[in-house]
Amino acid sequence: MRSGQTLAKAGKQCDDLEDEFALSVIEGLSAARKVLPCRYLYDARGSELFEDITRLPEYYPTRTEAEILKKYADEMIAGISKGELLVEFGSGSSLKTEILLDRIDVSSVAYVPIDVSETALADAKTRLTKRYPKLDVRPIVGDFSRAITLPSDLAARRKTGFFPGSTIGNLAPADAEELLSIFGNVLGKDGRLIIGVDLKKDPRILVDAYNDAAGTTAAFNLNLLHRINRELGGNFDARQFRHEAIYDPRKGRVEMHLVSRRDQKVDVCARTFRFKAGESIHTENSYKYTVEQFRESARASGWLPQRVWTDPMQNFSVHELIWKNVV
Repeated sequence: MRSGQTLAKAGKQCDDLEDEFALSVIEGLSAARKVLPCRYLYDARGSELFEDITRLPEYYPTRTEAEILKKYADEMIAGISKGELLVEFGSGSSLKTEILLDRIDVSSVAYVPIDVSETALADAKTRLTKRYPKLDVRPIVGDFSRAITLPSDLAARRKTGFFPGSTIGNLAPADAEELLSIFGNVLGKDGRLIIGVDLKKDPRILVDAYNDAAGTTAAFNLNLLHRINRELGGNFDARQFRHEAIYDPRKGRVEMHLVSRRDQKVDVCARTFRFKAGESIHTENSYKYTVEQFRESARASGWLPQRVWTDPMQNFSVHELIWKNVV
């Protein structure tokens, strides 16, 4: 049974619909093809489950990107000059950033991690300050998909952006290009961007990466229903939904869905949503690129593509871009 405090919180969110999560859920479940934005997968429990996913044998992106960063870090940081600013978009724990920081004279640069989680930023700053006492760490709590104002005393410095993890793949290509332009405007003229991009490959490898044998990705996806129940007073029975991952070769993306096992109805925010057996909630896309496809997107966004680093199997890529705003 839900506590009175939980119901009161859900009631407040649902009554005025000013809460972004409540509004997104109602709009998404009301659509002809039900959909929920993938950013809502990452509550505290979802973030824990995703960390578990990154260690799974089927999930190649995290370890493959880390291997590329370790192998080519010296080349990547060669363009970071003394007094430069390293800006990370969606920094989270900043663990991958340490691969680069280990090769930099940290006394000569400043690091600006940007993330929506104040807790993640605080934890990362504590760890980084202890590991790199001479590093100037300036966290910014904010949504990297919107314009970010950098600290005034650092704004004039030349900047290198860092966006690992292939998060760019969660966006449709047009939205990805818009985000790349936003990054360019933050980093300014001649700013550099080091960005991770997952590559197209055997569909079986792709699907397995999002549908592991241990069921961890399924738990991650289904956790969204538990979050709706907890925060919005919903009554989803997660046992009546199953996780599904498919690859759409025409669109070049992996899709995650929550599929209803039977005809049923669910209440959220005093609204009833009906599901037919086999009907799904589309929860995530992960677009895959060829190297040249991504370079074309970068050019269309105002960037000049430079070097590309990949693993021997050509599963993942890390790109260097220079901002010229030549669109």
